[in-house]
Amino acid sequence: MPHRLLGNNQAWARATKARDPGFFTRLAQQQTPRYMWIGCADSRVPANEIVGLDPGEVFVHRNVANVVVHSDLNALSTVQFAVEHLKVEHIFVVGHYGCAGVRAAMRGLRVGLADNWLRHVHDVRLRHRKRLDHLPPEQQEDILCEMNVIEQVGNVALSTVIQDAWARGQPVAVHGWVYGLRDGLLKDLQVTMDRTETVVETFSAAIKRYRRVATATGTEALTLPDDDD
Repeated sequence: MPHRLLGNNQAWARATKARDPGFFTRLAQQQTPRYMWIGCADSRVPANEIVGLDPGEVFVHRNVANVVVHSDLNALSTVQFAVEHLKVEHIFVVGHYGCAGVRAAMRGLRVGLADNWLRHVHDVRLRHRKRLDHLPPEQQEDILCEMNVIEQVGNVALSTVIQDAWARGQPVAVHGWVYGLRDGLLKDLQVTMDRTETVVETFSAAIKRYRRVATATGTEALTLPDDDD
């Protein structure tokens, strides 16, 4: 099996060089991407191919369920490198429908050590349960995928890295997208944040697009408070 992959690599390198003789020379000089992609580790979601970019044009960080939290120094270090050293202008947090991590959080499934990581997604579900619980199960998962992206966009925007960048006048915008495995299309969640004063308003407006239904009395005791209208 590894030999087949090496063979594939050699064929790809030859084809790429034939198509563009200077490609690898340019690539070896320096990476100067304008974009950063924060996505899920799912093997079905290849960042470059989805948006039609070559290697070197997008800086990528991936993890289970495309989560960005303020205690994750891995993700934050990658964002800092992208913003302060590569000077990326756009950061895209990209989820995808059919995400196994989101499904596990939505259904309360145990998957192992990753349960602790997916607690972040579970918390998103709890916060916005009144916008989820009235939906059919399959729609709940899709909407939680979208809500999770919106939450992570907010987390990126409120990180010290982005706040410091905006404070010094560096232009960088954070966007939220969801990728459809069934059709290959990206959906813009209209949650772009590009300066400090718009973060809360943009986040609130994005979440409120999902209809909120009151939960029955007496079911709130062991859950976090829901988002406010």
